[in-house]
Amino acid sequence: MGQDEPDWGGDGTTEMVPDDGEWGGEAPARNHNNDSDGEADAAELAHGHESLTDFLHRQALSLRLSDLDCAALRFLIESLNDDGYLEDSLESLAAGLAGTEDLEQTEELVHRFTVALRLLQSLEPTGVGARNLAECLTLQIRAMLHDGTGDAEALHTALQICQQPLELLARRDVRRLVQACGATEERTRAAMALIARLEPRPGRRFADVERNAVVPDVLVTRSGRGGQQFSVQLNPEVMPRLRVHDIYAGALRGHRGGDGHQALQQRLQEARWFIKNIQQRFDTILRVSRAIVERQKNFFVHGELAMRPLVLRDIADELGLHESTISRVTTSKYMATPQGTYELKYFFGSGLGTDTGGNASSTAVRALIKQFVAAENPAKPLSDSQLADMLKEQGIECARRTVAKYREALKIPTTNLRKAL
Repeated sequence: MGQDEPDWGGDGTTEMVPDDGEWGGEAPARNHNNDSDGEADAAELAHGHESLTDFLHRQALSLRLSDLDCAALRFLIESLNDDGYLEDSLESLAAGLAGTEDLEQTEELVHRFTVALRLLQSLEPTGVGARNLAECLTLQIRAMLHDGTGDAEALHTALQICQQPLELLARRDVRRLVQACGATEERTRAAMALIARLEPRPGRRFADVERNAVVPDVLVTRSGRGGQQFSVQLNPEVMPRLRVHDIYAGALRGHRGGDGHQALQQRLQEARWFIKNIQQRFDTILRVSRAIVERQKNFFVHGELAMRPLVLRDIADELGLHESTISRVTTSKYMATPQGTYELKYFFGSGLGTDTGGNASSTAVRALIKQFVAAENPAKPLSDSQLADMLKEQGIECARRTVAKYREALKIPTTNLRKAL
């Protein structure tokens, strides 16, 4: 074992070794703040990222409000969802506070909340406090009119569009919107383009991405001449550093044959087996990762277009493990590569037949579809049948239904929705 490798200690045997010094040394908790000698303050870490509610509360402090209005505004801020929407009606919020039987107090609270909502919707980010998408868009358009930014005619038409059923906008039904708004087709299209640039989720930029950050279990780096070879290693940050505390190892050495010696010996053996199992688990992750990198070497050089078909059984047979073991090892385990960070399961995919008698990975086929759509004429987007024909030209047999399934998995809209405004 190299000097940089973690010291697992122990060999899993049931016999006592003459010297238990290998088990000595306290295992302090890992501290990701390397410059700090103490443990990180959880509250301090939690407040390192300003949330939407904190941002709104900070703005509310600058408003000169009565205690009741201040409390009402604070309550509404706390009632927003992560996107900045107020999902519950003012009536339901009031009834929840006053009780369904106290109608007089409920009406008073509804009045307070109505005033507070207007205040909330005047804060940044614009659109916050909306009850639905139409209101969110309307708030942003009105703010642009108030600030004098944008084409006034297009903004007024955009307001009219937001008063129509939003499914017309989603379907890009220009003809129906022209009729409903009484505007020219040119102005309607300009208004639709303006709406497309608005923010449908005002709270988006306050999302705490660090909470969803993926810490890779395996690191893949280029090595050798030409960058065609890859080194695979476990991420030291996720490796547990486990050893038996000096106190227990010393107690066992000092009480051989005494009372409690057998119990201590059993505890030490349990610790050994625990560490051994953890070691074997990470060894398996490393073996599987190395096998994946070897099978998918072209992906690491050329990207997803070069992905090969691979199933769990291929790796299981190669390593002499059961498929269920490979499935467990590759679930929620991530690999950082020169191409990005991926779950280990990402590298597995079925194959589609080619006219040369070989197989193309479903991942590579999806990448081709994404490439075709990115290069299409926006005025004449490609249909699923056309995409299937283009794949066939590449030697890949892929039915239209399969193309549709892959397109939906890639979250690529249908032809009508992709058509340029």
